[in-house]
Amino acid sequence: MPFNWRRPFEHLQGDSGGSNDEALNRTSYDSGEVSDGSLKYTLAKGGNDSPPAYQEASGAPVETTSPLGYDVGPITIIFLNVSKMIGTGVYSTPSGILNGTGSVGLSLIYWALGFFTSAASLSVYLEYAAYFPNRSGSEVTYLEQAYPRPRWLFPTAFAFQAVALSFSSGNAIVLSQYLFRINGHTPTPWELKGVAVAGYTVAVLAVSFHTRWSYRLSNAIGIVKILTLIFIALTGLIVLGGHVSRVPDPHANFSNAFEGRASPYGLTNALYKIIFSYAGFENAFNVVNEVKNPVKQLRRNGFLALTIVAILYILANVAYFAAVPKADLRASKQIAASLFFTAVFGSSNAVKGLNFLIALSSFGNLIAVLLGHSRMIRECGRQGVLPYPRFWASTRPFSTPLGPYFVKWALTLVMILAPPAGDAFNFVTDLKVFPDAFFHVLLAIGLYIVRYRRKRLGLGRASFKAWHPVVIFSIIVHTYLLVMPWYPPEGGVFAGDVSFWYATYVVAGIGILVGCAVYYYLWVSVVPKLKGYRIRQEVLELEDGAQSHRLIKVLVGELARWDATHDAVGRPLRVGDTGSDEKDEVGLRRRATGKQQDVVSVDPEK
Repeated sequence: MPFNWRRPFEHLQGDSGGSNDEALNRTSYDSGEVSDGSLKYTLAKGGNDSPPAYQEASGAPVETTSPLGYDVGPITIIFLNVSKMIGTGVYSTPSGILNGTGSVGLSLIYWALGFFTSAASLSVYLEYAAYFPNRSGSEVTYLEQAYPRPRWLFPTAFAFQAVALSFSSGNAIVLSQYLFRINGHTPTPWELKGVAVAGYTVAVLAVSFHTRWSYRLSNAIGIVKILTLIFIALTGLIVLGGHVSRVPDPHANFSNAFEGRASPYGLTNALYKIIFSYAGFENAFNVVNEVKNPVKQLRRNGFLALTIVAILYILANVAYFAAVPKADLRASKQIAASLFFTAVFGSSNAVKGLNFLIALSSFGNLIAVLLGHSRMIRECGRQGVLPYPRFWASTRPFSTPLGPYFVKWALTLVMILAPPAGDAFNFVTDLKVFPDAFFHVLLAIGLYIVRYRRKRLGLGRASFKAWHPVVIFSIIVHTYLLVMPWYPPEGGVFAGDVSFWYATYVVAGIGILVGCAVYYYLWVSVVPKLKGYRIRQEVLELEDGAQSHRLIKVLVGELARWDATHDAVGRPLRVGDTGSDEKDEVGLRRRATGKQQDVVSVDPEK
């Protein structure tokens, strides 16, 4: 076997004692493999200077050398998160959050609340990264390891929503809107869509040919994003000081800051929009295996990026409220920032220039999302639950994940061109958030499951551990987001932020999750029993050094021999490990597939 460490955490164990001895009696150690019932944990070490770590064997294999390189340093961590957080949210959602909360004061409190909810979730991610420091993909890896049984259930469900909902059409449309605002042209619907398609295509091309330069591009645009928000914040403070003649009463919106009434539905919808605006605090966790000394770097720079963005968000909203009447903000759909520019500078070249900076910010968000989400999708493919694992895992020919990039590009184009304008933006945003809340609840709960299993196996403490109140707070917030959307708006079932039934996105999200569970049951249980085979995993090693799992069909009569000739991860055992030789394995492969070629991978669509 490739792993030869034995209990490397023994000297780190902080709570050894009689109960630990009992746990060890239930555990078998064999050359880096730890067993606890049907769960088998194998030890592996990545090339990112992280210590060797155990993970459940059904998870995607650890790539000892990242085929994507190790180009993510402290600055890149900060701007991967900043560039994803600062996209369109702080410019497009303030009016919706004001309408949901009902008052200026509560709106500002919600922007501050977003910092605390994100910091709680960031702590959960960081503890997972301390357990699995050699795996990229964030939620993909963490759900896989927290819920390894039923085998491949969570990878299947998460992979579907991660791929099917991976489009970035909303941000591409907003980019197009601001590009047209630069020259004051009012586009037709198809002009808007055409520019959105072109903008997203340019973003995909910008990251497809060189990993290091794509990170540098993200960093450069991230700096512009920060400077833009700093400019808005400082301008807002100047307005508050009464130094802008165009704004005669900058304190009007703050005189009765809590005047207004909020409904439970409005508060929930506003919280969704806040989470949408802060989405990206976790982006660097998608590239953990590309970070040297990842836990230390993510802990330091992840919280720094979140703090910077939260301060700028609050100051930007103060600027909006200082310059724009509340009634105008409430009536605005997506362009609160443009209202601010017009109120302060008028229809001048300065407004056009600032609209260009916001368009550039939107473009940078597309870049950051592509960089992070492509790694997440690649990790889904490496788990083996998606068809054609080579397509997802390969980084050839440019050492970039071209397969995930292409899928995101194709889905985004479909979602830009197919849905009608108007309700589509709000619906798509809400549709993404509900499944995310479901998986985030399970992610936070799963942290306690991982802690319990590691303590049971005597694997030692993580280098970072989230406080219990922080984890519980994260569970409560995301549970609230699952329950409250059922509460109807005051105006009736058609009075939500879309023209159709207010909870359509909730039902659609639940339907996605239920459909994944039904599909999994048919694919893994029903069909194999009817056709007399079982599903097993094997490791696929590609020419570029990438590794992936491939799920294969093994006839029931050959299961014993297959299991005897492969380790828990799915790698063939060396000659002499079980007394069998390579000819036995070749014969097994031929009988299991009915072919002379290599084992045929399981296509989940067949």
